[in-house]
Amino acid sequence: MLHRGKVAEALVLVEELEEMSKSDKLNKIFSYGIILLLHLIKKVAENRTTKSWETSIFNAVKQIQRTNKRHKAKGTYLTEEELVETLEDAYESGLKSAALEAFEGIYDVEEIAKMVNRDDIMKMAIGLILDK
Repeated sequence: MLHRGKVAEALVLVEELEEMSKSDKLNKIFSYGIILLLHLIKKVAENRTTKSWETSIFNAVKQIQRTNKRHKAKGTYLTEEELVETLEDAYESGLKSAALEAFEGIYDVEEIAKMVNRDDIMKMAIGLILDK
């Protein structure tokens, strides 16, 4: 395209590729966010933890941090506000998964939701991701 002088078309293509890349990053962060929230919810609801849960929390946080990091341009793909929005979006999925796993699945989603404070879980998640 460029060698034919089609700079405008090439720029549009570059923008589309950048958008696809950011979308892929967002999807990965969302998926790891579900895993992170699932284990934080279980940890709080059951008032205990396991080595497996701690490892899953650690790995999810690391993957979110790694995926969000811009290597060449430095900085991050998602701002803190965008990270919060992504985790807010992932919370329901994390809660549903936690209801299946916590207490061996004897409580439904609404019951598990009452056992935890959503805001506290979100603060924990963001704090871990941002290393606060």
